[in-house]
Amino acid sequence: MSGLTLYTWKTPNGYKISIFLELLGLKYDTKSIDISKNTQKEDWFLKLNPNGRIPTLVDDSTGITISETGAILQYLADFYDKEHRFSYPKGTKEYYLQLETLYFQMAGVGPMQGQANHFIIYAPEKIPYGVTRYINETKRLYSVVEEYLRRNQHNGPYLVGNHYCISDIALVGWANYLDKLEIDMKQWPLVTQWFEKLKSLPEVQKGFSVPS
Repeated sequence: MSGLTLYTWKTPNGYKISIFLELLGLKYDTKSIDISKNTQKEDWFLKLNPNGRIPTLVDDSTGITISETGAILQYLADFYDKEHRFSYPKGTKEYYLQLETLYFQMAGVGPMQGQANHFIIYAPEKIPYGVTRYINETKRLYSVVEEYLRRNQHNGPYLVGNHYCISDIALVGWANYLDKLEIDMKQWPLVTQWFEKLKSLPEVQKGFSVPS
């Protein structure tokens, strides 16, 4: 048994945390929360996360239970990435750019691409306005990602600074789902380069397999 338990499912948000845990080399237990069966709305889970969403992380070593992927990523960086292998020290320029790009993913890419997924894949009827609106907004947001990568190109294929950080980790799971929307990533060359390099890492591959 480890001190960390991840309640999760195979979604872009779930992958954020399993990928980061793998990159950090941390031991953790996994509890599968089948959202197709609304397990996340059961009373026992709502005691962990009143919003009834995955993922949720329980850390017995600190006594902290935390939800919302941006908060979990920041928590893991603060407690388990003291050497800043996948984050930047507070007070630096890179730290605040990391926050900017993390919040950009949380407030922009995730919600808009999530709505595109809903209208194209899950909606009981096709609503052209909804499809067009959210596909176009998803494309616009990935054009912004392309610009972030262009501005940082001199440092390498990273959103911020000279190594991967929690912003990259937050985005890669969503980028992995673009093909489900029939959006061709190749229209953004830097996004494609960034994605292919990051996804090729063994830890990222393993994170994408959680829960098994």
